[in-house]
Amino acid sequence: MTPPTRPHRVAVLALRRVVAFELGLPHRFLAASALDPGWPGPPTGAPKPYEVSMCTVDDGPVLTSAGFAALPTHPNTVVAEADTIIVPGISSGPVVTRGELPAGLVELAATARPEARWLSICTGAFVLAALGMLDGREATTHWMHSDRLAELFPAVRVTPDVLYVDHGDVLTSAGNAAGIDLLLHLLRSDLGTEVANRVARGAVVAPWRAGGQAQFIERPVPEELEAGTGPARAWALAHLAEPIGLADMARQAGMSVRTFTRRFREETGETAGAWLIRARVDRARHLLESTDLPVERVAHDAGFGTTASLRQHLGAAVGLSPLAYRRTYRAESA
Repeated sequence: MTPPTRPHRVAVLALRRVVAFELGLPHRFLAASALDPGWPGPPTGAPKPYEVSMCTVDDGPVLTSAGFAALPTHPNTVVAEADTIIVPGISSGPVVTRGELPAGLVELAATARPEARWLSICTGAFVLAALGMLDGREATTHWMHSDRLAELFPAVRVTPDVLYVDHGDVLTSAGNAAGIDLLLHLLRSDLGTEVANRVARGAVVAPWRAGGQAQFIERPVPEELEAGTGPARAWALAHLAEPIGLADMARQAGMSVRTFTRRFREETGETAGAWLIRARVDRARHLLESTDLPVERVAHDAGFGTTASLRQHLGAAVGLSPLAYRRTYRAESA
């Protein structure tokens, strides 16, 4: 995040045939109004964390995928000033069909600062790929467009079965709702878990779906008269400090271990073990950010048992030890 002398400037670049739903996501999740519910706000006189603006290549209106025109809120010069540039998906155009960008867009992108962070939602990845930002890197887009992305841009390592990919300076996400997951991930990385969770609650969406989670879930809604694995997940979240085995979760769902294992993957897109570790890492991050509990107590309350286990799993998730994570978060918050 930018030092608190000014807001972190976010420019949303709306291209012709921009997906209307995705165009509104950055403002919904990053603007000051999104942070207000339950957020105490910065000290008096300090800026809000983000300043979100929307621009177009030629400063004129653009036709959206829904058929209505969207007017820019700011001139396209905001791209040159932006700390983060977001490219929502587009429903059609030469970049999606042939991998070609209009000269005006290439020239505008060249005005961005070298240290600017770029983020794409859905087919916005085609734009980043055409600009050469994804060469030699893993990236994702909606699974329906992943083959096309790989065909047009062979230098990109397209991963079609994840929700989002974060390289720090360049981030890509799958379609529509995965853009929400990526924006919440951005909030979590910039402002911490507590803020991301509050914004998610305000939008009535899941606070965290891991980037590596599968895009396509065979049966996201249990069939009628089926209880599903939801009650078992809720029970596990309430008992994370305790030892939890697969048999324990299956018992809460009233299923055999074999049936529970199959149903869990169908409903969530990941194994019960991977989900449980992610939930425990999330709990540990929250405790490290919001309390002064000793690391040993954090490890216990998150269900890892030992600091060595917490260090291993937290390191795999965020690349930091518990103490380094706490210091980093506190420094960024300050």
